[in-house]
Amino acid sequence: MAEFLRPNRGGFLRPFGCGWFIREFLLGHEPEGSPKVDPEVGACQEDIFYHYKRALHRAYAEDAIAYENEDRIKKGLAIYTEPEYMERLDWYLSRIPYKLVKCRYHSFVMYFGMLKKLGWVEKTGKEEKSTPQDYYDGFEPRRYYRLTRKGREAPDYEWSNPHLTLYPQFSLEYFREKRKEHRYTKKAPTKTRRTRERAQAER
Repeated sequence: MAEFLRPNRGGFLRPFGCGWFIREFLLGHEPEGSPKVDPEVGACQEDIFYHYKRALHRAYAEDAIAYENEDRIKKGLAIYTEPEYMERLDWYLSRIPYKLVKCRYHSFVMYFGMLKKLGWVEKTGKEEKSTPQDYYDGFEPRRYYRLTRKGREAPDYEWSNPHLTLYPQFSLEYFREKRKEHRYTKKAPTKTRRTRERAQAER
């Protein structure tokens, strides 16, 4: 029987998935070196998002160092020592722009909204005053969320794709068929290409 080659936690483009991180973070498992939270108290969406982004930055930095170590091995050099490794890690982390790694806050809020609709997270009742409330009347406070029993019991394959779990009718086959219906137009030739084609015709 053929087995599909696929990473366990993330996708092909990310070291770990957003759903996996949210679940582990709210469980208090300190995923990817993030701070430990009390599962009963939970955390704010803003804090979860921030630590998710920082965890992605750290994973990208560690991958970069791994490539450097591979190159050192090929050249017959020793790999980085622990102090050198930490120095390189700090060097990369200080140079990765915060918005370089994908996942914008709006996308994260939409993603978190699906977890609410699925009943996997719930408000704990704890709130904090948010900074915009100092300037705008009626602005929402920082609200804390925790995992529900349903969220704890949801299997890994559902956490890996909450959108498909919430909307099973929109499967990969659905989007595949939609792409087939799309009519692609031929790209108009640029001025450079027209000039090159005219020159070739004159030869």
